Amino acid sequence: MYRGAAFGLITALTLTACGGGGDSDDNPLTDGGGSGGGKSIVVGSANFPENQLLAEIYAQALESKGLKVTRKFDIGAREVYYDQVVKGGIGVFPEYNGALLSVAVDKNSTATSTEDINAELKEKLPSSVEILDSAAAEDKDSVTVTAETAAKYKLKTLADLKPVAGDLTLGAGSEFKTRTQGGVGLEKVYGVKFGKFQPLDAGAQTTLVKLLKDDKVQAANLYTTDPAIVADKLVVLEDPKNLFSSQNVTPLVYKAAVDDKAKEALNAVSAKLTTEDLLEMMKKLVNDKEDADSVAEDWLSSAGLVK
Repeated sequence: MYRGAAFGLITALTLTACGGGGDSDDNPLTDGGGSGGGKSIVVGSANFPENQLLAEIYAQALESKGLKVTRKFDIGAREVYYDQVVKGGIGVFPEYNGALLSVAVDKNSTATSTEDINAELKEKLPSSVEILDSAAAEDKDSVTVTAETAAKYKLKTLADLKPVAGDLTLGAGSEFKTRTQGGVGLEKVYGVKFGKFQPLDAGAQTTLVKLLKDDKVQAANLYTTDPAIVADKLVVLEDPKNLFSSQNVTPLVYKAAVDDKAKEALNAVSAKLTTEDLLEMMKKLVNDKEDADSVAEDWLSSAGLVK
């Protein structure tokens, strides 16, 4: 899964910027840069709401330890921000480990588990940067069904689909049908072949959820922090064989920009953050239209990370 493509779907549903106090100059990489030496730690984010929220959580966690932070949110896609972290223009960035590895570090990697992905990142990242602890929280591909469909066919994992998939329709972006981490992999890894495939254009996530709820499709490729999963009580089928590579939220840091106190603050966030937390926070952002800074503050307080 590539994060830009994945979150084009979510961005279409949400605010275009939820910067939580970020600078508003035209180029988010100008001013306020620098690392170490008592200077402000530059916390960056990509150009989609969930990543901006995670960056705000990191920023507030650092500030709670008395560290000075400069926010540079809404920078753009990985092709824009990654080199800025490597060169030190950004000190801290909320990444997704699987996509970081396969898109920016090693396009030929076949690692899928959190452990294997992080081992490769630690080996292959440029020497100026490193990853800190990964959170349990992930935003990754899934095959998701309604609670009614899960009960009807006794579905808990992707493997449970094998005897019934021939009678079901899968809805997903058109590219999902031919991807290894998609229809091809479902058949190869789990022996699952759906009777019908309903392709949708990128950005049609709202339509896909409606088709699922209306039983026009019985399974859908949703991303695991889609707020509809919580709002509509949908069931994400477990993936015990790791068909979909791990996408754990993981701080990527420029080594010279962060001291032990900063690392401790960021690792403390990772130790607490779950996918369920992200789901609830995205629901507040998307459905309830709350500000990212207040959502971040509330979560940090509930997790016992700020007073």
